[in-house]
Parts: sequence; structure tokens; C-alpha cells
Amino acid sequence: MIRKMQVATVFAALALSAGIVHAETPAPADLDHAQLKEMIRGARSVEQYQTLAGYYRSRQQSFEQKAQSEKVEWERRSQNIVGPAAKYPRPVDSSRYRYEYFTYEAQQMSQQAVHYEMLSARAAQ
Repeated sequence: MIRKMQVATVFAALALSAGIVHAETPAPADLDHAQLKEMIRGARSVEQYQTLAGYYRSRQQSFEQKAQSEKVEWERRSQNIVGPAAKYPRPVDSSRYRYEYFTYEAQQMSQQAVHYEMLSARAAQ
């Protein structure tokens, strides 16, 4: 019983220390605007370009997930477009606009990712 407690304590300590180390190094998706601009300005190596491409791919996936959930909401709101829901701006319109926005942003992030992937490939040559 005591041995199991000791093993559990060691595993908990390892998990906690791994979480602390991981929290100190910002993931590409956790960058703020100033850090992103600094990375873009200073990017010269393959790894830096790959990091930027990874950042934009993660943003693309995030926007695609938001677009998908908004599409579900758009379809749900399309079922009821009478009465108060018929006045402009209709709830269905706002869902459609949000869906279109998230889809557009996902495309923009994809273009940025492709740009940095090409720069990475060019720098690797």
C-alpha cells in the first residue's frame, strides 16, 4: 500500500514538472500579436519558418472548427425564420455571416501556412 502511494506521488510529481516545463515554452498557438510580429521579422531558418507554418496551421484548424460549429447553428436557426426571427437582421443571417467569416479566416491562415512552408522548403535547399 505504501509502495503504491510512493509510486503515485512520483508520477504526480513528474506530471506536474512536465506541465511546468511545457508552460514555460510558448506553443505556436499561444503567441500574442507582438511575439508573432517578432517571429516573422526574425525568421531566417528552416525551423523558424516551420514554426510559423505550424502556428498558421493551428489557427486554420481553429477557424475551421469554429466554422463547422457555426454551420450547425446556421442550419438550426434556418428551421425557424418566421415571427420575430424574420426581422432583419435575422438570427439565421448572423450565423451565416459568422460562418462565412470563419471560413474566410481559415483560408487566409491556410495561405499564410503555405507561404511559410514554401519559404521553409526554399531555405532547406
